[in-house]
Amino acid sequence: FAEVVNVLLAGEVVSQVYEGNRSFDLTLKADDESRETAERIRQLTVDAGGRKIPFSYVADVVSASGPNTINRENVSRKIVVSANVSGGDLRSVVNMIQDRINAEVELPEGYHVEYGGQFESEQAASRTLLITSIFSILVIFLLLFNQFRSVKQSVVSLLNLPLALIGGVLVIFFTGDVVSIPAIIGFISLFGIATRNGILLISRYNDLQLEGYSRNESVLHGSLDRLNPILMTALTSGLALIPLALGGDLPGNEIQSPMAKVILGGLLTSTILNSFIVPIIYLLIKGGPAEEMTEQTISTEQLTQE
Repeated sequence: FAEVVNVLLAGEVVSQVYEGNRSFDLTLKADDESRETAERIRQLTVDAGGRKIPFSYVADVVSASGPNTINRENVSRKIVVSANVSGGDLRSVVNMIQDRINAEVELPEGYHVEYGGQFESEQAASRTLLITSIFSILVIFLLLFNQFRSVKQSVVSLLNLPLALIGGVLVIFFTGDVVSIPAIIGFISLFGIATRNGILLISRYNDLQLEGYSRNESVLHGSLDRLNPILMTALTSGLALIPLALGGDLPGNEIQSPMAKVILGGLLTSTILNSFIVPIIYLLIKGGPAEEMTEQTISTEQLTQE
C-alpha cells in the first residue's frame, strides 16, 4: 500500500524519453487534478484482491505536520531560511534584512542569526580584493617613482586612477548594474591601463625638457607626440571589449560582461580627461629634470666660486 501511495502521489521514473540531444524522465503518477485536494486523494483506488478500493477505506487522509528534520552545524541546531535576490545587489539586500531583524525581531535566549551563503563568500572576496587593490596601487606608485625619481610626477601619473573610476562608476549607474566582484576586478585591471597613459605623457615631457625645451613647449609638443599612441591603444582595447560588454545576456558572460563594461567606461573617461588634466597639473607643479639640472649647475658654480 505504501508503494502504491508513493507511485500515485510522488511518482516513479519508469523510462527515458529522448528529444533530439536531450533526455527526459518518464514519470508514472496520478494526474494533477486527482491530487489537488484531500477529498480527491481519498477517492484514489488501490488494488486489493482483484478489486479497486478507495484510499479512504484503508487509510485516514488528513492534513498534518510531518516529522521534523533537525539540522546541526558546530554542534548547534540550525534552521536555514534561504531566498534569491533580484533587482538589486546582494549586499544592500542583506543590510536591509539585518536592519529589519535588529529593529523588529526579538530572538529568544540562546538564539542568534548568521548570514551566509553567497553573501558570506562575496564578503570574503570583497575583503581580499580590497587588500589586493591597495597593494596594486602601492606597487604602481613604486614603479612610477622608480621611473621618474619624483614623488610629484608619480602622483600626477596616478591622477589617471580617479579619472578612470569616473567612467567605470558611470557605466555601472546608467546600465543598472551593481558593484559586483567582476566589476571590482575590472577596476583593478583598469588601474594599470589608465596609469600607462600618464607614463607616456610625463616621460615625453621630461625627455623634451632635457633636450632644451621650456616647460610649456615640452607639454605642447609632448602631448601632440603621444596623442596618436594613446588613442590607438585605447581604441584597440575598447573595440576588443565591446562584444563582451554587449553580450551580458549570453550564457557564460555573467562575469566577463560587467568587467568589460567597467574597463570600457574607464578607458573612455581616462583617455579623454588624461589629455587635459595631466598636462595642466604637470605645468602647475615644480620640479623635474630641467629644474634639477639647473639646481645642480647653480650648485656647481657656487662650489667653484668658493
